[in-house]
Amino acid sequence: MSNFDERAKEVFHKRTEQETIGLQDEIWNGLEKELFSEEKVNRGEVQTMKKKNRLIPILITTAAALIIAFSLQTDTGMAFMKGIKDIFVPEKEITQSIEGQDEKTDVNLNEGTNSQYIIYVDETRYKMIKSDKADVITTIEPLPEKYPEVTMEIRQVTDQKPVDLVKQIEVELKEEFPELRAVEAVTEPVEGYLLYGLNGSDWDAKVVQAYVISNGKEGSYIITENYFLEAAEGHGARFHYMLESFEIVE
Repeated sequence: MSNFDERAKEVFHKRTEQETIGLQDEIWNGLEKELFSEEKVNRGEVQTMKKKNRLIPILITTAAALIIAFSLQTDTGMAFMKGIKDIFVPEKEITQSIEGQDEKTDVNLNEGTNSQYIIYVDETRYKMIKSDKADVITTIEPLPEKYPEVTMEIRQVTDQKPVDLVKQIEVELKEEFPELRAVEAVTEPVEGYLLYGLNGSDWDAKVVQAYVISNGKEGSYIITENYFLEAAEGHGARFHYMLESFEIVE
């Protein structure tokens, strides 16, 4: 079993043992009565044997699912979820393809504003700047003036779902990117909608990639990458790999 599995198991037991012990007994007794009772077939003259061995996995899986569903709605369950968030390792190594070459990179765990999401950032090249309006990942050292903006902005809109918000963003982006591509549904590096725009063909032509994804409730996250054409296989690729680690935790 991996360290993650061991720690998750430990957190789960500590957070739920006291509040769910009575519920476990209730679920077990109810399911045992339903699943292990003798069944009469056809005319009621012959009784089948208890199918205990075959049904134990079903019982355990069902009981575990019900216990977890219950516990996550309690204070203990919420504490358990915080414990799961704490399990994310603070630093790890990833392999990413940059300009056609595989590159091993150390990335560090960063929490978004109000700890509502996590993302791993390559802190050898980038830093995260947090604010109440949006979080921005940008180069550690400012680029010379001749280079266009290189940033990845993460902003939450709590009262608009992606399907509605994406139309508004499309209109806004078309002002600077008249040839903005049609909205595309994507599953990588996040699941949601993608808007891609390019405003020229020179090396310094601005590129925008805006992802609109659900926040798991009634709102959305807008993740906007800004870089330039020559940096597509550099900064653009690095943003992509960082965004693959994006996880909503609350």
